[in-house]
Amino acid sequence: MDNKYYKQNRLEMFDFIPKNSQRILDIGCGQGNFSAVLKEKLKSQVWGIEKDEKAAKVAREKLDKVLIGDVNYHLDFLEDDYFDCIVLNDILEHLVDPFLFLKKLKSKLNKNGVIVFSVPNVRYLFNLKKLIIDKQWHYEDEGILDRTHLRFFTKKSLIETFNNLNFEVLQIKGINPLNFWKFSIINIIFFGFLSDTRYLQFAGVIKAK
Repeated sequence: MDNKYYKQNRLEMFDFIPKNSQRILDIGCGQGNFSAVLKEKLKSQVWGIEKDEKAAKVAREKLDKVLIGDVNYHLDFLEDDYFDCIVLNDILEHLVDPFLFLKKLKSKLNKNGVIVFSVPNVRYLFNLKKLIIDKQWHYEDEGILDRTHLRFFTKKSLIETFNNLNFEVLQIKGINPLNFWKFSIINIIFFGFLSDTRYLQFAGVIKAK
């Protein structure tokens, strides 16, 4: 995977983090750039888990604690009822079983803890064009069809997944939207049916019921 993936600061995700979060776990923290912002602005204790050893070593210079390796292994050794917030920035789509993973995360949250997530939108307009117009489904080095993506989600399927796993969806919205006037016209023609295809990703906050 391109090294720039591990350097992302993901500042568009900052507003989803509860500002009273004092114990934060960033799963897939990369080089820790986003977590470093959380640590500085919220004065929080921030831990990370990162499978890429080089990126994790960089993150260790910025965060309170960084565990290197597979998240499913490390979860079993983390304290229960500990974290105020667990961050999953573009993680769920990489997992063989994101459903079991989300169930396991529940025990790591304290009573009022939340999970903040972002997930690529498989109904993104340019991805639909590739499928419907070009009749192609080529995996690529990055983007919606990143070759490391094992699961695909829409906004509707995300909400259904969280509900089925007994999570309450506190917030969910599209991020990184398309901004060109032709899209608005096309969407009007389709009576708003394409509204969700404007967004590259969906992000939000969930809490265990």
